Amino acid sequence: MKKLFSIVLIIAFASSFSQSDEEVLKTIYHQTLTNGKSYEWLDYLSNQIGGRLSGSLNAELAVEYTKKELESLGLDKVWLQPVMVPKWVRGAKEFAYIETGPGQTTNVNICALGGSVATNPTGLKAGIVEVKSFKELEDLGKENIQGKIVFFNRPMQAVLINTFEAYGGCVNQRYAGAKIAADYGAVGVIVRSMNLRLDDFPHTGAMSYGDLPVDKRIPSAAISTNDAELLSGMLALNKDIKFFFRQNCKQLPDVQSYNVIGQITGSEYPNEIIVVGGHLDSWDLGDGAHDDGAGVVQSMDVLRLLKESGITPKRTIRVVLFMNEENGLRGGNKYAEVAKAKGENHIFALESDSGGFTPRGFSFDCSDANLNQVKQWEPLFKPYLIHYFEKGYGGADINPLKVDGIVLAGLRPDSQRYFDHHHASNDTFEHVNKRELELGAGTMTSLVYLFDKYGVNPIPNIKNIKN
Repeated sequence: MKKLFSIVLIIAFASSFSQSDEEVLKTIYHQTLTNGKSYEWLDYLSNQIGGRLSGSLNAELAVEYTKKELESLGLDKVWLQPVMVPKWVRGAKEFAYIETGPGQTTNVNICALGGSVATNPTGLKAGIVEVKSFKELEDLGKENIQGKIVFFNRPMQAVLINTFEAYGGCVNQRYAGAKIAADYGAVGVIVRSMNLRLDDFPHTGAMSYGDLPVDKRIPSAAISTNDAELLSGMLALNKDIKFFFRQNCKQLPDVQSYNVIGQITGSEYPNEIIVVGGHLDSWDLGDGAHDDGAGVVQSMDVLRLLKESGITPKRTIRVVLFMNEENGLRGGNKYAEVAKAKGENHIFALESDSGGFTPRGFSFDCSDANLNQVKQWEPLFKPYLIHYFEKGYGGADINPLKVDGIVLAGLRPDSQRYFDHHHASNDTFEHVNKRELELGAGTMTSLVYLFDKYGVNPIPNIKNIKN
């Protein structure tokens, strides 16, 4: 009986090595859809911890939680990588209104932009001027802007199918608007939220004053799209209306935080490293479920799904949960800095930072030769309705790893609803679909499996890593 049992084990063991790639992907998708862990992890991250702004208590709770969960998976190694991060706090809820005459006010929805200075404790009230570009600001000149609040009202272009392209077409007014307006003597900035739909949710996000001296910095806030439309309409009727807003945000000294890292060491090529990750920090208005709790838990589940599917990686597979993508990119830069100092050889990196919606495919930042290699795998993903394999951007946190020969990839889910939630108070757990999230985890795992099995050519040179 023992001999028969041994023969069965040997046959089963041998058959596991003769599985086709198609069969392995089927196993991975079966595991993620029937035995997925990502939704459970996201529930805790979102509902028990909440928004995870860099430097906050919640961010540190998220570090502790994800480290503990990775340790429970029986990985070969789990560790924390220290990184100094900025600590910006929002303070009391913002308040704003439009004033059309003495005692005639209409309240509107705003939120401070990340990194902004506060208004005076009593708030700021001034005339307001609307522009849609920096060129319009230049054309108006200092004489028409001095002492006023600048209202940047360039919407995302609805005709663009790629919503990230639409976002990229207007995000500079949020990021640099306060610096540019201050140069013309403005006393404050209001920016239309980066959102394709009309609603009452203001969307925060990072802004920068560049080299502007501290005493020249002006407060900057986002206004909801509904209220941006209202304000624009009121200005069309009366250029002399006033705008009032009050915010209490503050920039504090940097604090120490961590990237959370876990790995399965490669059985044949342990010095060739594959990274999969997302960013653990989020903005503070919602609970960061789509941005980027989804990417965090999907990346964690990649390593678990490989183990559950009986796959022994040839190369070292490493999950990295990056800290401080939202307002500094300190985690991504620190990881690449340490990798370069150690002479580590990263051959492939995959990032999920586009929400937990239905996966459509991947964008690849790589050579034409490597893209041709990837496109040979495209038919394997067609049964799962994954069809997008194109050149493009990998991701903000993995981009510092870029060297000649490495392949950087970004998971590309359906993006049509992403900016309904991006950086807003409705980026919450109930807006994530369990099945869509799990499909994303399975899709990421499948690509990691293929890169682990076949590698890349040529192997990148670690000396070329960008700081």
